[in-house]
Amino acid sequence: MKKTNFYILLAAILGFYSCADELDLAPLDRVTPDTFYKTRADFDGAIFSSYSSLQDFYGTSTETLGETGEYWKISMIITDDAEVDANSGDTRTRSADNLQVTSADVAFQAVFGEIYEGIYRANIVLENLEGENELTAEDKTVLNAEAKFLRAFYHFQALKLFGETSPIAIAVGKDLNNLALPNAGPGELYAQILSDFSDAAAGLPETWDGGNTGRATAWAAKSFIGKVNVFKEDWPAAILALGDVVDNGPYSLVETYDSVFAYNNENNSESIFEIQYGGPFSDDNIWVFDDNHSENFKGSQGSGRAWYWDPANGAPAQAQGWFIPTQDLVDSFEPGDTRLETSVYQPGETYYKLSPGGVLNVLDYDPTWSSNGLSLKKYRGQTNMVAANYSPNGVGDFNNERWFRFAELKLLYAEALIRGGGDVSIAVQQIQDIRDRAGLTAPMNSDPLAAMMQEKRVEMAFEPHRWFDIVRWDLGPTIFGSSWDPKLEVFPFPLSEIDRSGGLMTQNAGY
Repeated sequence: MKKTNFYILLAAILGFYSCADELDLAPLDRVTPDTFYKTRADFDGAIFSSYSSLQDFYGTSTETLGETGEYWKISMIITDDAEVDANSGDTRTRSADNLQVTSADVAFQAVFGEIYEGIYRANIVLENLEGENELTAEDKTVLNAEAKFLRAFYHFQALKLFGETSPIAIAVGKDLNNLALPNAGPGELYAQILSDFSDAAAGLPETWDGGNTGRATAWAAKSFIGKVNVFKEDWPAAILALGDVVDNGPYSLVETYDSVFAYNNENNSESIFEIQYGGPFSDDNIWVFDDNHSENFKGSQGSGRAWYWDPANGAPAQAQGWFIPTQDLVDSFEPGDTRLETSVYQPGETYYKLSPGGVLNVLDYDPTWSSNGLSLKKYRGQTNMVAANYSPNGVGDFNNERWFRFAELKLLYAEALIRGGGDVSIAVQQIQDIRDRAGLTAPMNSDPLAAMMQEKRVEMAFEPHRWFDIVRWDLGPTIFGSSWDPKLEVFPFPLSEIDRSGGLMTQNAGY
């Protein structure tokens, strides 16, 4: 699946049939549901389109809502790890950075739409599996499990962002006048997510062949079962699932931290689930990466990480430079932690940047490029400055987003053991494994829970987890002081969705 469009491009129907007394009125310019969903290739193409919705979390569009990497804003910039550059004109993200969010914000409209688009696409596959087709029984088992994995995955993202009352979508709506869904009731969303992940774990293969690298596996489903139960605070279930993955699963820590994020080391031994990006293609640019754009009907192929995160203000091959690390994050790394050098550009370091056309700039990092003298280095750096990782205009890159890593799972396992009354010595070993790779030789905090929280922050910096940990661990008042509002434990449902529901769907409290 890696390095291919997530959509199988649908060929036009080139011929037609006629006879003297009969006219075939089937459309000649498109494939219809009646003619599609027949072969394994058809169903693979349909399931890939569900994966594609996840790519659009980081999409940029001039035609839909005017998205500009919205998921970064509500999972990273809003945290104490990253902020909006003071020189940036991005006032929309600055509001989120200041904890000022409303139900009309583009970020929530965009991400909510992509979540339920992904669910819808998975449901279409499930609906058509039992139709007339050429699938074998094994094909149906695997595709059913994969579609349920994706449906569970997207519902879990809705739960993390919008809370337990997020609507549950398990069927394809047919009545255009009756498409709205109500809020989920107490416990219903967790039950649906865990049921789907359980079915996925039972039906998915443990591995795929090289031509399908990146597709969900049984072990990925088991890993998510553990993570969902951590969020649910069902500690026995979390310990059971996560312990199974740690003890029996196929994952292992990559030897060095910087190589985890190398362009030439995607889907490595630490990868549980990644956003698969394709490219490069000559027409790629970040303004049409999303699969909602009319220029090309195609799945997203890359992200705008280079455009939004690379420094501006005179830096070579200047980008927007909207998003930057915080000094608070830098200060949270212990002395000797090798992860800091991988994660953040600071004064005194060598800076690497490709210009359009693939020309590599190598020069001293200039702190005037950023309002606080810091820039993102994770997913950047010398290793990733290769032409194959970038669109021709230099503003889009194709390095996969490491969404769920074994390092995070080990820390989740440690958390479940500590908070659930399990064997703390096993928990401490999970934390120590992470510290050892980071080159840390000093003793960890004697409080295992505090040690786990510290390690989670620096290990997962600039990955989409910090905000949800802040909420789960009730750190909002401690980190943000008087700026914290308890309503932020969940984000608002988009006002547009509330309006469309005609009152069936109710807003989260405080919005």
